[in-house]
Amino acid sequence: MRALFTALILMVLALPAMAAVKIQEVTSPGGIRAWLVEDHSIPFTALELRFRGGTSLDAPGKRGAINLMTGLLEEGAGDLDARAYTRALESLAASFSFDSGADSVSVSARFLTENRGKVMDLLHETLHAPRFDADAVERVRAQVLSGLHSDAKDPNDIAGAAFRAMTYGDHPYGSTGKGTPESVASLTRDDLLLAHSAVFARDRLFVGAVGDITPEALGALLDGLLGDLPASGAPMPGKADVTFSGGVTVVPFATPQSVALFGQPGMDRHDPDFFAAYVLNTILGGGSFESRLMSEVREKRGLTYGVYSYLMPRDLASVYMGSVASANDRIGETVQVIRDEWSRMAQQGVTEEELDKAKTYLTGAYPLRFDGNGQIASILVGMQMDNLPIDYITTRNDRVNAVTLADANRVAAELLKPDQLRFVVVGQPEGLATTTN
Repeated sequence: MRALFTALILMVLALPAMAAVKIQEVTSPGGIRAWLVEDHSIPFTALELRFRGGTSLDAPGKRGAINLMTGLLEEGAGDLDARAYTRALESLAASFSFDSGADSVSVSARFLTENRGKVMDLLHETLHAPRFDADAVERVRAQVLSGLHSDAKDPNDIAGAAFRAMTYGDHPYGSTGKGTPESVASLTRDDLLLAHSAVFARDRLFVGAVGDITPEALGALLDGLLGDLPASGAPMPGKADVTFSGGVTVVPFATPQSVALFGQPGMDRHDPDFFAAYVLNTILGGGSFESRLMSEVREKRGLTYGVYSYLMPRDLASVYMGSVASANDRIGETVQVIRDEWSRMAQQGVTEEELDKAKTYLTGAYPLRFDGNGQIASILVGMQMDNLPIDYITTRNDRVNAVTLADANRVAAELLKPDQLRFVVVGQPEGLATTTN
């Protein structure tokens, strides 16, 4: 009850922010499409650009090129070397950030209205004329290599690498977009230029803007900033063939606590039953301390500090995953409890009380996402990439509330596949060995 009360209070406090999200669809004179939320209360704008494809677009044998290229975008552009570039950005009281993931490369800009023109000039140079100076390349390469060496000693990263390879095979999803020490060490400046041309193109662009800018001004800004990008980039990879055989895979690693990732086939974001699956996952292992997994694994047995499950619908494959950590002498019991709860929900479904609590939690927490211009701009591009309707924000909670008990229990029986649930355990687990169902 306390959790539900808190969710209701937070929802009431956050409703004004969500209510202010009135999205306009803007098409620039040059044909670039964007979603805009105008807010002239302060002279500030957040601009979010996202390019579909991400590190999955790495050329064969060049794993890690797009990640390294993205990390170099703030290391100088045009006539400005890395130090001059940083000074120019600071003088404009603006901020840029760049990130790469398996499905997208994101570019975020935050700036004052009075400096909009100069900030966009600098961002234009960044996107169109990155320098990739030798000293900057070696500095950022060293940072990436250091991170890879650190990952090789982290049980969570080891588990992730094993799980990806087992699930996706030779598909780009099957390996980290950071690359390997060998592939990153061999990357040349030409490889970075090729990675840049693979990503930054208009055929994979999504734009969200929030703040002190009109539709007309945004249209002109987009044409000036992005209109001269190439029409198309590298071809997108095909869908991934997802493989789950069930059972346990043990990766030996000297640590007093074992880390486990577990998963099975998931559900596409546009499946008609997605919202039922989303609510089900909240009950099973997502969202709060009141989930079944948290109750059974942590509260009743004290096997872990936390256990979570989550739907992961990606562009090229969908899986249903979870994670947990437990002492080596207790991880076997932990795995069995999770498997039992997976089976119990598949066979028995959920109760009306559980369903109502999950819907109250999800609808109450949703408005909290709309916290500031930058966060809202990111939500706008995410909606576009997921091909969601422009009124999704106002209808999303209705979709959650529309899930009936019959829907939930039918989907539980169809979605949850205990016989395909695969555990990857990294550590020195007692009583666990590699098996296949």
